[in-house]
Amino acid sequence: QLQLVESGGGLVQPGGSLRLSCEASSATLDNYAIGWFRQAPGKEREGIGCIESTSGRSWYASSVKGRFTASRDTAKNTVYLQMNSLTLEDTAVYYCAARTTPGECIFILTTYFDSWGQGTQVTVSS
Repeated sequence: QLQLVESGGGLVQPGGSLRLSCEASSATLDNYAIGWFRQAPGKEREGIGCIESTSGRSWYASSVKGRFTASRDTAKNTVYLQMNSLTLEDTAVYYCAARTTPGECIFILTTYFDSWGQGTQVTVSS
């Protein structure tokens, strides 16, 4: 099973930016769908984006579209989530998750993905 480790979270002011990393180990990120999720206190885990490791195609939830961008670096076996124009509502623990067979972003639902990282905290505050 693919092992994932997120990093890059932290404290940022409204309007600021952060880049999250999701590094994979135990397997090469070939033909995987990598989903990005977040969970705010008292709320359910929300799917916000997905990128296909082979094609690079990506999808985003309306809440982050135009502000967040997923990318991948196959040489580093890492997927990134660039987050711009952050607002207070973006405060949450962010997770990446992976699924293969198929490695396509058919759904951005927690039940669709097999492997999960431990999460990284993003706090947007003035």
